[in-house]
Amino acid sequence: MTKFAFVFPGQGSQALKMMDALAEISIVRDVFKQASDALEIDFWAMLQEETPENINQTINTQPLLLTASYATYLAWLEKSANRVPDFVAGHSLGEYSALVAAGVIDFTDAVKLVRKRAEYMQDAVKPGEGGMAAVLGLADELVIEGCAEVMSSGIGVVQGVNFNSPGQVVIAGSKAAVDQAAEVLKAKGARKIMPLPVSVPSHCDLMKPAAEKLAQELDRIQFNQPKISIVQNVNAAIANEIASIKDGLVKQLYSPVLWTDSVKTLAAQDVSIIVECGPGKVLSGLNKRIHETAVIFNLNSQETLAALQDQLK
Repeated sequence: MTKFAFVFPGQGSQALKMMDALAEISIVRDVFKQASDALEIDFWAMLQEETPENINQTINTQPLLLTASYATYLAWLEKSANRVPDFVAGHSLGEYSALVAAGVIDFTDAVKLVRKRAEYMQDAVKPGEGGMAAVLGLADELVIEGCAEVMSSGIGVVQGVNFNSPGQVVIAGSKAAVDQAAEVLKAKGARKIMPLPVSVPSHCDLMKPAAEKLAQELDRIQFNQPKISIVQNVNAAIANEIASIKDGLVKQLYSPVLWTDSVKTLAAQDVSIIVECGPGKVLSGLNKRIHETAVIFNLNSQETLAALQDQLK
């Protein structure tokens, strides 16, 4: 039988009205109500606002994307008579969506948790002091080498933090170090460096204070054995033990997202269909470049729910 994986997007995939194509499915609205009740924020109304200012605030973005992704997943289960994927994974924040889908964390606990995660991340670095940039067209090894050169000069922290696909790496750290690294990486042959409009330099050493707080929060939450195999960000390995899952979530805050290797892990498990479950198409573009023979799906509308069901018959 065909093996398939669901992968869940992270920050950057949010957009106004992003759930409108699934608005008529009652379970989708039910999940949004659960999230709104848990955090006392009307996320559905936020998606209908005139400007994206609120949905782009990380303390809103993280629970909002988790809610949207999980609602889409439940819509799929309802449509497919509970046909669960063979594997799940998620990019950064998306790993929490994957854990909820796998039954590891209760949704209400998770939506409260990622809100706190966002607060801890925001508190770790003052506004304007951190930065992130996408580096295109340069080998991973040269990105790592260039960042190490800048850090050795004492200017500040800068590290490769998202290894998204061959030739696409995101760096993060203190603003001055990121700016200096951009110049160094251009000299090493990077085709393009694009500063990213984010307030938090995720997945670098500057997030260690946030990780310490997150570890304490994780100890207050009930974790269950995964019902679906999950590939974790920090090591691109399949995690089936609660202790390793919790440890991976803590380390994830200050360690790089190994997305290229995660998709390669899925390929090594003979996964031939990879489904991006939730808003946007960011992961689908990456997945195509990593696993060239896989069938790539976006699950974000009633039409795509039906199309995936047909594909898996």
